[in-house]
Amino acid sequence: MSDSTYWFLVVYTLVAIGFAIVPLGIARLWAFYYSPRKPGAEKNASFECGLEAKGDAWVQFKAEYYLYGILFLVFEVETIFLLPFAVAYAGLPFGAVMAMAVFVFLFVEGLAWAWAKGILGNR
Repeated sequence: MSDSTYWFLVVYTLVAIGFAIVPLGIARLWAFYYSPRKPGAEKNASFECGLEAKGDAWVQFKAEYYLYGILFLVFEVETIFLLPFAVAYAGLPFGAVMAMAVFVFLFVEGLAWAWAKGILGNR
């Protein structure tokens, strides 16, 4: 490979980093020059939904609710990948069908694992 290929990668990386850093720097400068600086007890107080916070903010949540959500997202993504496969099934080569079979097998294995762990509510 020639050195010109590597220069392209260096420039591309610098431009990509610049696209992330430059807007953040502009926002920081804007905030520094135009936002009011009036610190105080009222401005720094915890405020939520128009009401003053009372009591302890720590609330216990059951982890199962999060696991339901994660499983929903995982299997929703599976259906998103299965739909184009199902539409183009007749015209796909054998390798693509086997790749999708492995994909579906891994998700069925995940479902069996979740069922065995009791995540799906069969406790």
